[in-house]
Amino acid sequence: MGVKGSLARRLLGWQLVIVFALLACVAGFSVVQSDEVFTDTEGRRMLSVAENVAATDGVRVSLEDPIRRDPLPVFAEGARSLSGADFVVIADPSRRVLTSPNPTEIRTQLRLGDERVLTGRAWVGELDGSLVAQVPVTDRFGRLLGIVSAGKATPGFFEGIADSPGNALALLGIATVLGLAGSLLLAWRVKRQTLGMEPRQISGLVEHREALLHGIKEGVLAMDQQHRVTLVNDQARELLALPEDCVGVEVDELEINERLRDVLTGRSSGMDQIVLRAGRVLAINRLPISWDGRQLGAVATLRDRTELAALREELAASSRATDTLRAQAHEFTNRLHTIAGLIELGEYDEVRNYVDLVNRTQDEWHDQVTDRIADTAVAALLIAKASLAAEQGVGLRLADTSRLEPVDERLSADLVTVVGNLVDNALDALHGSTTSGDWVEVEIQQDTTQVSVVVRDSGPGVAPEIATEVFAHGFTTKAAEHGGQRGLGLALTRQICRRRGGSVEVHNALGAVFTAVLPLSAEVVAR
Repeated sequence: MGVKGSLARRLLGWQLVIVFALLACVAGFSVVQSDEVFTDTEGRRMLSVAENVAATDGVRVSLEDPIRRDPLPVFAEGARSLSGADFVVIADPSRRVLTSPNPTEIRTQLRLGDERVLTGRAWVGELDGSLVAQVPVTDRFGRLLGIVSAGKATPGFFEGIADSPGNALALLGIATVLGLAGSLLLAWRVKRQTLGMEPRQISGLVEHREALLHGIKEGVLAMDQQHRVTLVNDQARELLALPEDCVGVEVDELEINERLRDVLTGRSSGMDQIVLRAGRVLAINRLPISWDGRQLGAVATLRDRTELAALREELAASSRATDTLRAQAHEFTNRLHTIAGLIELGEYDEVRNYVDLVNRTQDEWHDQVTDRIADTAVAALLIAKASLAAEQGVGLRLADTSRLEPVDERLSADLVTVVGNLVDNALDALHGSTTSGDWVEVEIQQDTTQVSVVVRDSGPGVAPEIATEVFAHGFTTKAAEHGGQRGLGLALTRQICRRRGGSVEVHNALGAVFTAVLPLSAEVVAR
């Protein structure tokens, strides 16, 4: 059982050590129990033998008459052979041995276990490795005539095991066989469960796994069958804004949004699921894990797509700007064609009136926006959206109650994103509508603590049962499917509002009404 031995051999060796230690304890207990039984049983028997000899009339007569002591060996040997004692010794009052199975002990001094034997009291105990009973021989007047000592050698260790109750030797043998069989079975099972790897290989594998998981840029989060977090690397903890003690916690108990819970638990399936969390755009792939036909859990890999999403938004903004310019160019071309036609017809007064009408209409919308919206970025966005709405045949108007003072750059950027997404969402809802007179109304109000944005449209509205789902990424309606990225736009709107400590909600009032609230002072919230 050397240090370089296999895991199975070392485990077997330790098991054998434990088995033999238990067997030694059982054997010791058996010997102790056997000694107690031997002392109790044989002690009473030796005491009975010595008392019988001491009570024999012939023994008393022989001890009283020193000349007639020849019969004493006959009495002693007869008692020994009948009782099974190892020796029966008779001594005179001076403790001189008169008869003994060992001739060398005759005329020697008898060793007493207790001096009170000389005063007429019997004694039983261990003496010189034997269990001895010593009984005084007295006459009818109580005078001491001699001493009878009967004894039997105490059994050794192995004799004690063999003589223990219940045949302990057989039990020890059976226990040894069972212990060896159990040790071999346990060693085989451990070898199988560790896939034949030794401790050094297992520790190396764990070290390699830890270094690998904490060294990669992608986040990795593993869960068991009950959706409890079993492993999370540093990148995943940072991307998901998870606490240090998240291992062992169920996903549903983590303080994360519902969309992220659905993806991690598998309720929302698919490749590259987009999730918004703590100001980041994450792409998550969840893969179930199984081994030997058993389901072990799942592992989720996370990649930060925030920069990619930002570039996508910039591209979308460029695309919207292009669409706006195209719409303006289309509108300008139509107006030029109208002016050219009127000139060819010689309707010069009509040309003058038409040009005045176009200028007045544009100036009215421009003045209306700039008078009520002092923030340049938001005002420019509304002016540009008017042309895009006009091309679609939708009227874009600004509520009379709208008022917005210049705000800081961060809030201005957030307002541009929120207003742009909500207006695009409204135009998407009206896309393909055959109803004339469709409109979208924007209302922006500012007070001392917050800015509220309300966007109404004349569309069919949002079904009440999905009113809370439209802000989750991945949700689209048929109108949104034709219009583009409605799901992500509304999800980003909610993320911006919540990140600043605000809110966004929707209800129906002759169409959909989206209300977003953005505090002037940002309160960063990880959602």
